Amino acid sequence: MNGADTAWIIVATALVLFMTLPGLALFYGGLVRARNVLSVFMHCYAIACLMSVLWFVAGYSIAFGDGGAYWGGLGKMFLGGITADTLSGNLPEVLFFAFQMTFAIITPALIVGAYVERIGFAFVLIFSALWMLFVYAPVTHWIWGGGFLADGGIFGETGVKDFAGGIVVHETAGIAALVLAVMLGARKNQTTPPHNPGYVMIGASMLWVGWFGFNGGSQLAADGGAAMALTVTHISAATASLTWAAWEWVKYGKASLVGLVTGTIAGLASITPASGFVGPVEALIIGAVAGILCQEAVNLIRNKVKIDDTLDVFAVHGVGGIFGTIMIAAFGAGSWAAQLGSLVIVGVFTLVMSVVIAKLVALITPLRVDAETEVNGLDLMAHGERAYDHSS
Repeated sequence: MNGADTAWIIVATALVLFMTLPGLALFYGGLVRARNVLSVFMHCYAIACLMSVLWFVAGYSIAFGDGGAYWGGLGKMFLGGITADTLSGNLPEVLFFAFQMTFAIITPALIVGAYVERIGFAFVLIFSALWMLFVYAPVTHWIWGGGFLADGGIFGETGVKDFAGGIVVHETAGIAALVLAVMLGARKNQTTPPHNPGYVMIGASMLWVGWFGFNGGSQLAADGGAAMALTVTHISAATASLTWAAWEWVKYGKASLVGLVTGTIAGLASITPASGFVGPVEALIIGAVAGILCQEAVNLIRNKVKIDDTLDVFAVHGVGGIFGTIMIAAFGAGSWAAQLGSLVIVGVFTLVMSVVIAKLVALITPLRVDAETEVNGLDLMAHGERAYDHSS
């Protein structure tokens, strides 16, 4: 065991959990109507709790077990055979488990942004549980667990390069978000602006800080590689924030706070897969393009294709993660066949499985709340609470 590496990954684990709780919850919560903010908090928090338990029960074993090229197996269920002294590389395996658990938490939580303000709470829990176990965990095994897309797999000695989750996290969550947005249909009221842009900025800031653990921690060591991953992450985020705001200014004559911080997330998502393979100049380029590319993807999906992916999960996370994965090959750090092939394989798998899981869960519990609940807000109707009591 290496003490310095262990200490850093303990910190990184806390930072990645901080991304979901409270970062993502505040970022998403500020973007919805005031009558739905608690439901967003509820979704993020409940998903964090449920994914933690399921990762312990079976998710970690499926992703990082020794089952084979396609499935990790169930040999590590309930952390079977793993003690405080068991090592994964030069880290305690229980710490590697915990670090990866925070990724298994945030990935289904990202999907929340697609279905806010109109989805049933029971559907959220059941879908997220099945999706993590049967989509996220297998894909994680394929790429990070020595599966068929990794080095020595179907693409030869050098497999797909995905440092911190452009495919594993952002592509899978983005495609699942698009699937649910299409199946749900649009909200009855799509014109209400974000109820609290301040929450959005605070949440984005927390995500930015937490992303240092997300990308820097994925080096799994306290070394120069981790420092470089952290540095390029910051440069991409800062650059994408500026290009998003500048592009808004060019088109609309004004740059918004929500736009500026959404650009931050676009830059972070785009650099994620490449953060272990590129330097600062490449990060500047990735961020500069991401701020405009993801904004145009928002306009395409929202205004031209007319899909109500409410908080632009696919346009920002999905498109950003896919773009960053492609840029690894563009900068010569990975093969075109492995990068593009893996994007297609994982994309098709995620699309098909997300549709199947959603349809199965819809047989158990309604996908969408009734019209009265949607009009009056999920906070009071589904959870019996209000975020703001103006009479007190």
